[in-house]
Amino acid sequence: MSEVKPTAVVLGGSLAGMLAARALAATGARVTVVERDALPTGPEPRKGLPQARHVHQLWSGGARALEELLPGAQAALSAAGVRRVPMTTDMVALSAHGWYRRWTESAFMLPAGRDLLDWVVRNLVRADGAIELLDRIEALDLTGTGRAVTGVRVRADGIERTLDADLVVDATGRGSRAAHWLTGLGLPQPERREVDSGLTYASRLFRAPEGAREGFPVVNVEPDQRGSRIGRGGVLLPVEDGGWLVTLIGARTDQPPSTGAEFLRYAQEELRHPLIGELLTHAEPLTDVTVTRTTANRRLFYERLSEWPEGFVVLGDALCALNPVYGHGMSVAARSALVLRDTVR
Repeated sequence: MSEVKPTAVVLGGSLAGMLAARALAATGARVTVVERDALPTGPEPRKGLPQARHVHQLWSGGARALEELLPGAQAALSAAGVRRVPMTTDMVALSAHGWYRRWTESAFMLPAGRDLLDWVVRNLVRADGAIELLDRIEALDLTGTGRAVTGVRVRADGIERTLDADLVVDATGRGSRAAHWLTGLGLPQPERREVDSGLTYASRLFRAPEGAREGFPVVNVEPDQRGSRIGRGGVLLPVEDGGWLVTLIGARTDQPPSTGAEFLRYAQEELRHPLIGELLTHAEPLTDVTVTRTTANRRLFYERLSEWPEGFVVLGDALCALNPVYGHGMSVAARSALVLRDTVR
């Protein structure tokens, strides 16, 4: 007789969810990924990931975790046009204390458009026969009791059904409803802590000028909290297809603008150094400016609850959402998936 494999349902088809699914499949489980949005067939935007328009990168620790979960992932990203940037060898960065020295590589980063990165990872996950992806399905509630979760109730095309599972993983991001679901099972609200600096992001994609489309360094002008331009900063990431993805940041009283002309002016005049603005005068805008103000650090302390149901895990931004200025969200998700794999094993 064939052995009955354990089953898992992962809620959320973004990076955290895909890597959690791969981590669980590596333990021998049959995994179903449930995603509310329609998952695009190419490196295209989707409704539930508005932050994709801003700069994203995997730090070396996250890239190594990704490679451990999905062998060949870094090669696949490279083939798709993602460049490996050694730090600080290929960086021009101004900190609060002056320009960074450029030295032999001690770490690296993989800067990429978020849609491209998600697409590459999604294709690698799809190749795992133990994983099924279901999109355009909304997770409504957990099934089970406060002692054990047994599945999740979902809805698609107006029809509700239950997906039974030995393990349910919530990787639905900042919009997670896990705390609400758990109170429905009789558990108390978890402690929640939030630190909101009021940081605003404004981003725009440009085509780099000829001669600067390959091997161009990352450019970063960091804020200096001691000066008059508190919170104002910017970063230029060379991304795939000869693009420059530029994100400008500002605090509540110095928010970056949402129009093209003002975006350029802010880069030229409002940062501590005009380098990014000067570079943009030679580049061609490819998109409108995208603005987001959802940047608060938020942590839910589920581990402090006196009781916790068997068969339920929360990870990624659903557990701890970091201010994107750190650039650590995807790397934390990848390393969390490794912890999930090793714990379940």
